[in-house]
Amino acid sequence: MSKRFGLVFSLALATGAVAAWLAWTFLRDAGPREASAAVPATEVVLAARDLAPGDVVEATDIKLVAWPEREVPSGYAVSPAEVVGRGVIVSVRANEPLMSTKLANREAGSGLAITIPAGKRAMSVKVDDVIAVSGWATPGTRVDVLATLDQAAQFDEPRTQVVLQNIEVLAAGQTTERDFRGEPKSVPVVTLLVDPAEAERLTLAATKGRIQLVLRNPLDLELAETEGTSTRTLLPSSAAPVRRVVRTAAPVAPRPTIEVFRGPEKSSSQIPGGNR
Repeated sequence: MSKRFGLVFSLALATGAVAAWLAWTFLRDAGPREASAAVPATEVVLAARDLAPGDVVEATDIKLVAWPEREVPSGYAVSPAEVVGRGVIVSVRANEPLMSTKLANREAGSGLAITIPAGKRAMSVKVDDVIAVSGWATPGTRVDVLATLDQAAQFDEPRTQVVLQNIEVLAAGQTTERDFRGEPKSVPVVTLLVDPAEAERLTLAATKGRIQLVLRNPLDLELAETEGTSTRTLLPSSAAPVRRVVRTAAPVAPRPTIEVFRGPEKSSSQIPGGNR
């Protein structure tokens, strides 16, 4: 009896082991096949480093990564030929997929010019740490431009006015010019994105007066209406106006006179020094 039980138990154990091995083998081979068949993949072009506006995409600037084919968004580049040789018009971070909307047409070339939208102009102005808001006026930020004009034909005193609002900073850098000794020196410049009319106002403000950049929140799109400020409105006088005192001469007292009668004739004469 015990021998028969041992034989049955051994057969059952062997059968279970074989079944477990067959199941493991099936799942091992079927899993990858099902996964590869269910999720077809493609390649997407990613930036291998940070790309700034004006850069030209080279082969070393990109890399290819596998991406689920059904999950590739519209506009993503899927081959190097789509992006190599094109200029960057919007900043791209490393490992970010390259999109056609962030690249200029191949015939547009490279440099800052390709980042200028139609109808806009790029205009550079000389600044210092104060004018450039302590270096916070960087590409992508938005500023207002204030102009302070000295006494002119239409003003009897200096005046400050907001002349441009919500202007995008396109670039910030250095330029070289010569000082009064003829020595080269670096001068900070900020390039603003303006339309032709705004370029005229900015040129006049920078030529006839002094400009100041004012940093603003990029989400604040409201344009303020101001009347400008002069020294008279900045420091209004609180004292009463000074009255002019007009001095008049004291009236001269009439001199005493005497009357002289010679017969029927009568005459009179003043006494000299009689009013003292």
